[in-house]
Amino acid sequence: MIRVLSKNSIYIPQLQKVRHLVTDSKYGFLKQLGLTTEKNPGLFDGRWGGSGKVIESVSPATGKVIAKVRTSTSEEANNAIAESRKAWNQWVLLPAPKRGEILRQIGMELRNNIEPLGRLVSLEMGKILPEAIGEIQEFIDVCDYAVGLSRMLGGSIIHSERKSHIILEQWNPIGVVGVISAFNFPVAVYGWNAAIAMVCGDTVVWKGAPTTPLTSIATTKIVAQVLERNGLPGSVASLVTGGSDVGDTIVNDTRVPLVSFTGSTEVGKNVALKVQQRFGKSLLELGGNNAMIVTPDGNLDMAVQTAVFSCVGTTGQRCTSTRRLILHSRIKDEFLGKLKAGFKSILERIGDPLDDNVLYGPLHNQQAVDKYKQTIESALQNGGKIEFGGQQINRAGFYVEPTIISGLSPKVEIVQKETFAPIVYIFEVDSLTDAIALNNDVSQGLSSALFSTKLEDISLWVGPLGSDCGIVNVNIGTSGAEIGGAFGGEKATGGGRECGSDSWKNYMRRSTITINHGSEITLAQGLKFE
Repeated sequence: MIRVLSKNSIYIPQLQKVRHLVTDSKYGFLKQLGLTTEKNPGLFDGRWGGSGKVIESVSPATGKVIAKVRTSTSEEANNAIAESRKAWNQWVLLPAPKRGEILRQIGMELRNNIEPLGRLVSLEMGKILPEAIGEIQEFIDVCDYAVGLSRMLGGSIIHSERKSHIILEQWNPIGVVGVISAFNFPVAVYGWNAAIAMVCGDTVVWKGAPTTPLTSIATTKIVAQVLERNGLPGSVASLVTGGSDVGDTIVNDTRVPLVSFTGSTEVGKNVALKVQQRFGKSLLELGGNNAMIVTPDGNLDMAVQTAVFSCVGTTGQRCTSTRRLILHSRIKDEFLGKLKAGFKSILERIGDPLDDNVLYGPLHNQQAVDKYKQTIESALQNGGKIEFGGQQINRAGFYVEPTIISGLSPKVEIVQKETFAPIVYIFEVDSLTDAIALNNDVSQGLSSALFSTKLEDISLWVGPLGSDCGIVNVNIGTSGAEIGGAFGGEKATGGGRECGSDSWKNYMRRSTITINHGSEITLAQGLKFE
């Protein structure tokens, strides 16, 4: 079981066991994170532990159970929201720079644990270690960003048309923010939301993915320790675990004015409808169906190198992974040949994502493998041609070959939908105008990329008749966004924006304040009512 941090801290599930892994030096990071079996788990007083069903955390690299976690019930999630709302009364009264100082300390604590927490992400989610450590670095970067933001949160002063009047615009914290995140970025997406929400003066109730509960527990422990060290309740950053029933509790609760949801378009649509029905706000980061366009004027070698990572990085399980390659007919064959060579070299470095030399790990679970197989079968039935890959790899765990498919119509259902797997479709065009039309001809609108050195191509691509996505890149891939720019997409991707730019405004409410500092009543628009 997991050691309790304090009597009145966060909600955290009961960790039943971590199977003897801590006796192996390779998995010593579990002990560093406090994820070890404890005979005396501490005080469970209704604020602690879960009484819901037991779920299993499975290693994607082996297919074996790592640990079992007892989840929260809907009632416990309801109590977590109540505790978070109570903590808000204390947290919101701290000056923003003081909240920034807490975020600075959280960032430092993450730095101290970057390797063990990154290793846990690799173990439980399945992404290779450099990517996993990069994910923790992303949370650290957002904490740094939040520290600066704490001294820059501001409003506006607006000139009034009335004598002796002044108009102010002030942003105030919104309250409790519900964060429901996905398995593929089990730390970073929470970090985007939590760091910005907290520095704005909000508290957070987080439901991580049911398949990465250990990562959620370890991350929350790191955050809670900093809060409690500063005399603050850990429920400023609460954690609940479980399935859709727990998620529904957060989504339907009027005490949660904002729900940030990351996941599929289908589920996100339901979340948005439920939140809107109670006049709450939703921040949606949903599916992507991202395309990369390569023109004859682009740097071919650079485009191939970029495409390999964008297609197979995180085993194709990024919402920004490249799903469609739109190639000009003059360079298609050469590009495809080089891409196959790149994919072949990746397969030579397949293995346990915890190993330093590995570049390509497993899919997350058996469900992902099944979806991969179904998609390839559907592609073949619709006239597709396997240019590379297409098979499950015969080894323990959930490994599949990175796959290139040509010959499909862009209107085929599997092309129009997002498959969370390393599958990319090839399309041939004769002009940039046709390529842009293909890029935009899907319901999703997250990320897009163009490889060209022609100024007129770039100007068209980033302009009103160009890409309709939220992320519009030039001479870089579709994945790998930085924290300084607002992240998110249009259309069925949900329209949400997280992290950089002015995304902090999502986590606050705006007040327009008019002050009459004169001795007369004056109505707007020159209205007389005497």
